[in-house]
Amino acid sequence: MVVGKVTDECPVAVSVELLWKVVFTGDVSIFTKACVGLVDAVEVDGDGGPGSVTTMKLNPAVGDAKVFKTRLLSRDAAARVVKSELVVEGGELAGQMKSQVSEVKVVPAGEAACVVHMTVEYERVDGAPLPPADEAMIVQGYLSLIKKVEEYLVAHPGEFA
Repeated sequence: MVVGKVTDECPVAVSVELLWKVVFTGDVSIFTKACVGLVDAVEVDGDGGPGSVTTMKLNPAVGDAKVFKTRLLSRDAAARVVKSELVVEGGELAGQMKSQVSEVKVVPAGEAACVVHMTVEYERVDGAPLPPADEAMIVQGYLSLIKKVEEYLVAHPGEFA
């Protein structure tokens, strides 16, 4: 049962093909390089396909969040859609969230631009919806990674092309 659903989108000044390659194909070395200063390390447990668990170790400058784990549910390269679930283990989050599923769709918006559509569905342990500010924070956390990658790719054109 889904208690809350949050959606947002963000324009990106990078082609859909390049953003997909850097963020969503499963090559963690490219992603880590593009997110320097935000993500310190990325580890994948599995073959990178559905069921694989990705652990991102965040830079201490990010704030209280230190480790972020997701399990890939599906990746459709043709439609450019990725769906994953947050792996809730211990800590403060385990006391609040029962489940959290994110879906990211990347659509072209011109020759060197795209739009990232983000949807997060969640269920809290207590069954109540999150306050709107907390919902916005969840989506912005995901989109901040996309914006960091965009910043890197614009500053280093051709590096991953």
